[in-house]
Parts: sequence; C-alpha cells; structure tokens
Amino acid sequence: MKAEIERVKAKFNITAEDHQLVREAGLLLKDHIPSFIERWYDWLREREEFSQFFGDNPTNLKRVQSLQLGNWKTFFQADIDEQYVMDRRHVGAVHARIDLPNEIYFAGMGVSLDLLTDALRRVQPAPAQLDDMIKAVSKQIFLDTYLAVDEISRIQKQRLADSAQALQELSTPVTPIWEGILLLPLLGIVDANRTQDIMNKTLARIAETSAKVFVLDISGVAAIDTDVANQLIKITKATRLMGCEAIISGISPSIARTLVELGTSVGEVKTTATLKDAFEIALKTLNAEIRLQQAPA
Repeated sequence: MKAEIERVKAKFNITAEDHQLVREAGLLLKDHIPSFIERWYDWLREREEFSQFFGDNPTNLKRVQSLQLGNWKTFFQADIDEQYVMDRRHVGAVHARIDLPNEIYFAGMGVSLDLLTDALRRVQPAPAQLDDMIKAVSKQIFLDTYLAVDEISRIQKQRLADSAQALQELSTPVTPIWEGILLLPLLGIVDANRTQDIMNKTLARIAETSAKVFVLDISGVAAIDTDVANQLIKITKATRLMGCEAIISGISPSIARTLVELGTSVGEVKTTATLKDAFEIALKTLNAEIRLQQAPA
C-alpha cells in the first residue's frame, strides 16, 4: 500500500516540500476553515443537488458539515498515508452510494480550490511562498479528487459486473422439464464467457438430477460464430461423458447455413429445427432406456 501511495503521489508531483507548504497553509487558515465551509455550502445551496440530497433535513446537513470539517483538518495535516487514502476513497464510496452526479463533485472541488486560494491571498502579511503554497494545495486537492472518483468508478464497475452476472444467472436457467430431461433455452448474445457458464451449470445440474437427456434450445440466438459453435459442441460431448444424451434444438436456416460455411462439424450431436422435435426424441430416448433397464437379465 505504501509503495502504491508513493507512486500516486509521484504522478501528481507531490513532494515533501509540498507537504510542508500545505501544513503552513493550514496554520494560516486554521481559524478560517469553518467560514470557508459555510461559504462552500452557500454555493451548494444555489445548486439543485442541495435540495435533492439534503432537503429539509438540517440534522443531516450539520452531520455532513462536521465530517467535512474533519476532512479538511486532515487535509492540512498533509500526512498522506494509508488512512488518508482510505478516508478519501470512503468519500467516493458515499457519493457512489447516494448517486451524486460526478459533475457536481468536480464542480464542488473546483469551488473549494477557488475559496481556499482566495482565503490564502487575503492573509496578511502575505506568505513569502504564496504562489508555491497555492500550487501545493492545488496538487493535493487534485489527488483527493482522483482518489474519490477512482473509488466511484470502481464501485460503478463492480455494480455493472454484478448486474451482468445476475443477468447471466437469469439467462442461463438449466431447468428439469420432465423426469430425466433438462432444458436450457438460450436467448440473446452468446459469447465464450457465457458458453463456459453454460458448461458449468449444465454439468452441475446433470450431476444433481441424474438427467438422461439435455435439450439445448438455441432458437432465441440470432447468430453464432466459429468459437461459440465449437463450444456448444463441446458442451454436448461433455454431457455424453456423464451419461446424458444432448440435443440441440432451434437450428434456424441461417444458423444451419453458418455452421456449414464455418465448417463446424456437429459429429454425433442430435439437432432439430424445433423444440417439439427435440422433446419427441428426448421422450423416445427415455423410453428406450427404461425398457433397457426393465429387460430381464
């Protein structure tokens, strides 16, 4: 973590001298931070987001202002360690949770920089390194903004991944439809990741149910490529290794033509044009197996 912090600080060109300048700025502004926060909220009150996120809840507003005061105190201590980074990322997580628009966050950080710069320029007597001090404060504000936005981005990506996973779970229902028969109707786009998920779930359901026939219906799939076609063939071969006959139904004229053009060999895989035909084959397969089991030794 320490190495990562140093790497990020180097990206923003934050030096030990910058840390010292930020601390000196904090001493100069120590008595001005509460009024700075109040001025910042005067700006926010003119934005529509204020009523959206605070409404008529003064208690919540006071709580957030108190947290912001603590945030700026640690800012001017300029100890950018693991806790500092975690606190800034927590700010991003809170904003992600309440779906605060990124533009208002960026605008707010810009206003913070303007207000702090103005406050530093009003200090009397003027600090000898005023311009360098403002530059150091700016660097650290940019760092804080990056940490918060990076956390927002991470959470948003995770939400998308979770949603995609949930959608995939819903779109890959391997369902028993008859004693000994499993059905998986595929819809939408099928890619390599999804075929791997199909393989895993199908084999798991066969093991759970001791199914003898697996019907893979692809009538809801608009198109397939070579890799997907070969993966589907592999799935049927894997089911046979577990003693479960596989049938691919819903072979449309366009998909049939594609398979021929791609040179994909279906081998011994049973295919049908309709789900009805697949069910008939599945029932015949089950009856044949039942008769075989009942035959006298």
